[in-house]
Amino acid sequence: MRASVTPPPLRRFERFVRDYTDGLNTRDLQRLFQGDAARAYAVLTREHGQQPEPKDGLRRLLHRIRLSFLGLSYKLSPARRFLFALSVLFFLMGCFFDGAIQVDTGTTRYAVGFSPVYFSVSFGLLVYLLALELVDRVRVRDELQVARELQADLLPREVPPVPGYSFAHSYRTANEIGGDYYDFTPLPDGRVAITIGDASGHGMAAGLVMAIANATLETALDLDPTPERVVSLLNRTLCRTGSRRTFMSLFFALLDPATGRLDYVCAGHPFPLLRRVGGAIEELGCGGFPLGIREPAGPVCKTTFLEPGDLLVLYTDGLAEAVNPQGTEAFSFDRVRSLTSVGGSARDVHDWILKAFDRHVAGEPLKDDLTLVVLHRSPFPVPPPVPL
Repeated sequence: MRASVTPPPLRRFERFVRDYTDGLNTRDLQRLFQGDAARAYAVLTREHGQQPEPKDGLRRLLHRIRLSFLGLSYKLSPARRFLFALSVLFFLMGCFFDGAIQVDTGTTRYAVGFSPVYFSVSFGLLVYLLALELVDRVRVRDELQVARELQADLLPREVPPVPGYSFAHSYRTANEIGGDYYDFTPLPDGRVAITIGDASGHGMAAGLVMAIANATLETALDLDPTPERVVSLLNRTLCRTGSRRTFMSLFFALLDPATGRLDYVCAGHPFPLLRRVGGAIEELGCGGFPLGIREPAGPVCKTTFLEPGDLLVLYTDGLAEAVNPQGTEAFSFDRVRSLTSVGGSARDVHDWILKAFDRHVAGEPLKDDLTLVVLHRSPFPVPPPVPL
């Protein structure tokens, strides 16, 4: 029996369909007409939606169509706005005006309808506008990719070796550019500066605040690494650089690996969780404003000790405040605390917190940046270095 052979044109068409629909899933299609549609309408109409909506169904529909048209139009440049208006005009002419042009070639008479011409011109103008907007978006995306790579260089790729301690860390962004920040900086006297922060806002604005914070923190560590001085300098920089909306939550600590002493300041940041070797949980923080709100900063430096076997979990609010796909339940600070209380190695605790988080959001895109850092002090004494 002879096997059937698919003709080459059909194979090419099948390959095209596979490539064109690659990565498509039903959840993305549902999101187009649910969450994405609502967000798009909110963005498009925020400058024109001050008037209350009519209560009548038809009038409310016409009101929303009008706001959507104005929103789409005024998001375009004047020239593109003119083309958009022309495309709508030609579409309406195709809907309401009919007729034909008689063309006589001598042997044959043709009738060319107006409606197809109007619709074709409308469609062509809309495709042209779409192409222009896509080109702009590609250019912005390329610039954001460069900014993302530069920002990635500000974050630690590896943790400096600290005898007797292990680290696990991860960083996820809601947009191309993130506002979370963390770092591990070894100091000349053997101590390690541990920093985690969350800049206000999202995207490029938050990334700029994060870059300012990184440069300021590096300078502060060179001048005086004590937590009070570091926080004071960063707060002063943010207060003088941005507006009232430019602020940053921060947890900054100096760790002495030999003794386990941890001097820290928590400025408006979610309290890190210190799990003692016996299972008790302590919160490292006492409230306070984020940095950049007012001068002086206000947070007080405190001291604790990491004993052998203790575990420290630091995170940003993008972890605890993420909601499930139904929008009914947050991951919650209590769940982070509960997962921390189980204990284990830094890698184990880090991984099962993120696994629980991934189950909670069920593949939904992040709405806020997420940073998680877990530090564990070995329960076994560290042998002294062998002299050369």
